[in-house]
Amino acid sequence: MRSELTDEFIECFANLPKRIQKTAQKNYRLWKHDQSHPSLEFKKLKTKQPIYSVRVGIGWRALGVMRDSDTIVWFWIDPHSEYDKLLKNL
Repeated sequence: MRSELTDEFIECFANLPKRIQKTAQKNYRLWKHDQSHPSLEFKKLKTKQPIYSVRVGIGWRALGVMRDSDTIVWFWIDPHSEYDKLLKNL
């Protein structure tokens, strides 16, 4: 599967603590190799749009929208507490 990043994702990523950035990069490599790896909890959310969630690390999530059958566009990455708030608005 291919992936792309929005400017918003890049900005969110830049504001993450360095240790979370490293974990996100490690988990991204794992996701590229095996999207079904249980530690990633990669799943389609029950939302109006085809939004997917992936675990970045303990307490952190990233969100992406499926643009076509083999491309996901990552648009958000932040703490799980913000993820819960965001989901209420999707």
